[in-house]
Amino acid sequence: MTIYERVDEKKTAIDRVRPFEGEHLRLLREYYRIGLTWSSNAIEGNSLTELETKILLEDGLTAGGKPLRDIYEAVGHSRAYDYMFGLAGGRTITADIIKNMHRLFYSSIDEKNAGVWRGINIIVTGSDHVFPPPETIDALIGELESWIIKTRDKTHPVRFAALLHLKFVTVHPFIDGNGRVARLLMNLSLIQDGYLLAVIPPILRHEYMGLIRSYQQRGTDSPFCDFIAGRVLESEKEIIKLLRVPE
Repeated sequence: MTIYERVDEKKTAIDRVRPFEGEHLRLLREYYRIGLTWSSNAIEGNSLTELETKILLEDGLTAGGKPLRDIYEAVGHSRAYDYMFGLAGGRTITADIIKNMHRLFYSSIDEKNAGVWRGINIIVTGSDHVFPPPETIDALIGELESWIIKTRDKTHPVRFAALLHLKFVTVHPFIDGNGRVARLLMNLSLIQDGYLLAVIPPILRHEYMGLIRSYQQRGTDSPFCDFIAGRVLESEKEIIKLLRVPE
């Protein structure tokens, strides 16, 4: 059985108790708000712990001695997370959605560059990939939009979401925050197609980044796609356990 077949088997079990409504829906949404916000920021070096992220987002209380930027990243990611869930009922992913998502995440950090394609060349620490020059970004994101329309219905939804992440992060259209937006876009695609979120814990950062570099250097995408499928599978197992879903 392939990883995608295992994911779909668990999804079928979860689908039997859908739709999630009322308190179940609220609890699931809030559960993933904390986990996804903390993990996605921690991968990028944010110093807030998961508990500090939870207290900040639920109670509005900041942790003493933490950088102000780390606070802004957590609050901004939570806003972008709400926006992501607001789009769950559709099946559209466009340049405007990408810009809006980044704007919500980044506006408190750097309002001038929030939701705006970068105007400079960039170098990403830990990567030797040469990212495209700024004058090509509009065209590349346009190509990404076309690829989404042409490919989505022909590809397994989990593989598609992972490929979307890879393609977006390889363009790196913003001056900062590309990884966070890539993971939000990937999860938007997943929930639009009825799958659970792929949460990447910081302990897997090295493997995650290595698989992205492998794609950028050699064009190998299957290992990354399988990795993301594994993360979706872990979310499914977790929800099956939490909700006592019969298998």
